[in-house]
Amino acid sequence: MPDYGHELLFGSILTPVADRPGEVVAAARIADAAGLDLVAVPDHPYQPGFLDAWATLSVIAAVTQRIRVLPDVANLPLRPPATLARTAAGLDLLSGGRVELGLGAGAYWDSITAEGGPHRSPGEAVAATREAIEILRALWAGGGRVHFEGKHHHLAGAAAGPAPAHPISVWLGAVGPRMLRLTGAAADGWLPSVPHVPPPRLARGQPVIDEAAERAGRKPEQVRRLYNLSPGPGGFPQGAPRDWPEQLAQLTVEVGTSAYLLPSGRPELIRTFAEEVAPATRELVTAARARGDEPRTSRTTTAAAEYAPRRRRPGTGSGAARPDTA
Repeated sequence: MPDYGHELLFGSILTPVADRPGEVVAAARIADAAGLDLVAVPDHPYQPGFLDAWATLSVIAAVTQRIRVLPDVANLPLRPPATLARTAAGLDLLSGGRVELGLGAGAYWDSITAEGGPHRSPGEAVAATREAIEILRALWAGGGRVHFEGKHHHLAGAAAGPAPAHPISVWLGAVGPRMLRLTGAAADGWLPSVPHVPPPRLARGQPVIDEAAERAGRKPEQVRRLYNLSPGPGGFPQGAPRDWPEQLAQLTVEVGTSAYLLPSGRPELIRTFAEEVAPATRELVTAARARGDEPRTSRTTTAAAEYAPRRRRPGTGSGAARPDTA
């Protein structure tokens, strides 16, 4: 598998627990000061134990200086694409261009329908996501009015804008082959999670995205490959933080992943990830690229083959969607 040559990014996924609102803000400040590139929060609008994702991201953007913020991933069935486009663009303008958009087609459908949202089949969820991406880009382009007649989303002359401060990336929380093909054809990145897409499956998904990108007239390297990590027994990376740089570097060189998000609000682990794991990983990748290392079977991938995707309860984990299992 190729190394797509992207600059490495490192981030933290923070859970905005409603009865401890100060914790997520404090952790975001630490991530910003420590030098991480991204801070993300899950988007489970049906979960009263969590603060609203966009409200949380707005506060985080206001109290930080340089770190980029994103939902990981935005719940499309409960976030109409026109509203989502304006929300993301508005926060991007307010933050000086520090917003990216993780986007999910939907999961936990019983919870979604309880909130008044639709219940979509895997195929419907993929189609709705494709339509949403078109709407997002049309509204972000600004100027004039947008008409869109889709099966799931409709715009009847909606005013475009505001245009964001920078080109907001759309990173899809994709699992199944149809969502992977959509990622290659239309998205800016693939944002899966270890429990649903462990490293062996991650490697198998990359050529699906590459082929779809080429069929759409794009280059595979136009699609960034990101990863929501899940350290610990049965997860990835394995071992102590000092063991992580080699595993992450191997995944970058062999599979092409170039952004890693750690689900943790623990200050000491955030600092270790930013100040020790990130620079050590960058150094290993830089050296491997300078040598022109060829992909090889690594102990990282071999070890990861021993575990399989695990289901998570609603409102837990990174929030990446599981929209397409077919």
